[in-house]
Order: sequence, then structure tokens, then C-alpha cells
Amino acid sequence: MTDFTQKILNFIDLHKGEENKKLVIENITSAISFRGSNIWILACAIIIASVGLNVNSTAVIIGAMLISPLMGPIVGAGFGLGMYDFELVKKSVKNLLIATVVSLITSTFYFYISPFKEAQSELLARTSPNIYDILIAFFGGLVGVIAVTRVEKGNPIPGVAIATALMPPLCTAGYGLALGNYLYFFGALYLYTINCVFICIATFIIVKYLNYPIAKQLDLKHQKRVKYGITILILLLIVPSIYFAYQLYIQKSYNSKTEIFIQKEFLDNDYPIIYKKIRYNTAPKRIELAFLAKKFSDSEITDLNKKLNSYDLPNTKLIIRQDTVNLRKDIMNQINSNQSVVDQKDIIINNLRTQLSQYQFNNNQISAEAKILFPTITSLAIGNYTVENDANKPKTIPVILYQSKKGMDLQTQQKMKLWLKQRLAKDSIEIYQQNN
Repeated sequence: MTDFTQKILNFIDLHKGEENKKLVIENITSAISFRGSNIWILACAIIIASVGLNVNSTAVIIGAMLISPLMGPIVGAGFGLGMYDFELVKKSVKNLLIATVVSLITSTFYFYISPFKEAQSELLARTSPNIYDILIAFFGGLVGVIAVTRVEKGNPIPGVAIATALMPPLCTAGYGLALGNYLYFFGALYLYTINCVFICIATFIIVKYLNYPIAKQLDLKHQKRVKYGITILILLLIVPSIYFAYQLYIQKSYNSKTEIFIQKEFLDNDYPIIYKKIRYNTAPKRIELAFLAKKFSDSEITDLNKKLNSYDLPNTKLIIRQDTVNLRKDIMNQINSNQSVVDQKDIIINNLRTQLSQYQFNNNQISAEAKILFPTITSLAIGNYTVENDANKPKTIPVILYQSKKGMDLQTQQKMKLWLKQRLAKDSIEIYQQNN
């Protein structure tokens, strides 16, 4: 071994700064038990995390993870496996099961009585684990166990509690139980299991590397049995997560192509979008859009659907929402369900709240504005009228009826017509004067 190699090994040596092994084991053993205060702390942390998931508050969820005592028995199980101390493993698993059951009962009770049942984005993120969750759990576990074996514990412990995220999956599982949604329940429980197992495996690796004392000497056959058991458990958890990761990749790739289609066909043509929903899990997949002013004919929608294949979006249907009453309701629901996400789309939608009322024509407001701009007007009413266009297709246009103190000349009428077109965001309108 060269001097350079030796320097590298010394530089990364985990034995430097290591805490006394006996003291570490005592600390680990004392943190396993879930009795008295630990149960109360856990229950309170579960309630806090459940509230955070319920109101979609990342800060509240992080706070709950910081005070959670769940890491204790998981690390204890890893130490027990690494030292072949099966009494420690048994005690750790027992306490972890107690903590899990208490957490599920608490979160289920909370979501059962909570008046807010809608699944928020923070909650949905815990229902479909994948390979990335395994990587986070494993490397988070490595950092955690390295930190607890140091003389100077340093700052990693709070970060590990946040990164490994043991609390949110348990709360999401409780949400699934409370609503009878077993897809959410099993998905969240799978994520929780992944976190527990791979933190435990990371602990096992570090304990073996640091040569912690063997509590019970096993023959080679029993040692192989332990290693085979760990390997099988890893495979059982990794294989489904790789599948979920692949599905996530396919979905993100599809969403990316969808965004390119929307950008080139609509946004580049200055058609402001006020509603967008991509339904990936339907057959066929659906892209639902609505626009502030632009109205599309049936032939235009058909042509746009034909273009989907050129953007590599097969088995997809474009639906342009032009049903104003239901559309308004869906837009408001979309705004309310994304209050915590401040991106360009949400800013546009929020700025359009008042403009959306134009779909139902606020007669009082427009009449008041008209009287200011055209003082001779005494009253103004707006309605819709359906006519047949050149292609024998129905077309709805706004019709304005007004009364005036005295006759309005053609120039003033034209000026009012241009203003109302802009005000109502319509390509064409009709204006008629009523006799007093």
C-alpha cells in the first residue's frame, strides 16, 4: 500500500472521533423503549404531522419530524443485528410495533374527526414510494448512525429526522384508514416499511464496519442465515420500488411532452390559459384546458387532437373546456387546492379571479362603468344570443341593450362597441338602443 493510499484511508477513516462503544450501546438501548413520556411525545408529534398534511404545510410537517422519537427502535434493531444481539433486536422490533400502532390509531382518529378530507399534495406524495425513497432512507440512515457513534454528535441528527421522514407515511396510512382508502393505506405503509428497513440496514453496515462487539457468537451457518434474510428483505422492497420509479419516469416524461405541446400550440400564440388539468391515469389520457378569451371551433379542436401524435403523445385526448358554469367551479377548486404553491400559473389564475366573472356578465358593474364613460346612458343590460354562423354551427354572442337620455351618434356607438368587446373579451358583440 502506497503512502498516498494510506493517507486517503486515514482521511476517511470512521474510527476517528468515535465515541466509546459501550456508551453508544447504552445510549441506543435507552432510546428504544416506548413508555410514558415517549408515547405522549409520539402521539403529539403524530397530531402535528397530521395537521401539517391536512393543511398542506411543509413547515408543520418538518416540525413534527424533528420531535418524533421513532428513530430509536429502528437504530436499535440495526445495532442488534450487527452485534448478533437478538434480544436487542426483539426488544427494538416490539417497541417499533407499539409506536407504529399508536401512531396509526392517533392519525386515524384525527383524520376521522377532521372536517377537511381532501388529499393534499404533501399527503399524496407519501402514497407511491419508489427507488429514490430507498436511497434517501439508506443514506439518511448512514448519516444518522455515523452521527450517534461520534463523540461530537454535530448537526446531522435533526437533518436525518427530516430526510428519512418516518412520521408523514404513518399519518398518511392513518388518513387511508380513516377514509377507507386502502390504496393510500398500503402505499404509505410500504413507504414507512422502506424507511424503517433501510435505516436498519444502514445501521447494520456501519456497526459491522466499526467492529462493535458480538453479543452472541454465531457459527458460520447462522451468520449466513442472517445475511440471506437481510438480502431477501432488501430484494422484496427494492423490486416494487424500481417499478414505481420507472412509472414515475414515464409519467414525468409524458408531462414534459405535454408542456411542450401546450407551449407551442397555445402559449406561443398568446392564448392565456386559465385552467389546466392533465389526467394521466385515464384511458385515454386527457389534457383539459380552458382559455380566458379564445374560443375554439370543433374543427380547430379536431386538428389540435391530430397534432398530439407529432408531439409523441399517443392515446391522449385534448379537451378544451368552454362550459362556463362548470369551468368556473373547477377553476376555483383548483386555486383552493393549490394555495401553498406560488408559481406562474397560480399567479395568473389569482389575477383572473375577477375577470372570470365576465363569463356570467356582471351587468351592474358594467352598467355603472358605461354610465361613467358615456354619461348619456341611463341603463344597460347584457344577454347572450345564439345564431348560426356560415358553417351552420351555433355561435353565442353577447347582445347589449341600452337606453340613453338622447340619441347616440354612430361614432359614439362604435366607441362603446369597441370598449365592450375589450371589456367582455369577445370577438363580436351586438348593440341595440331601446326606446325610453
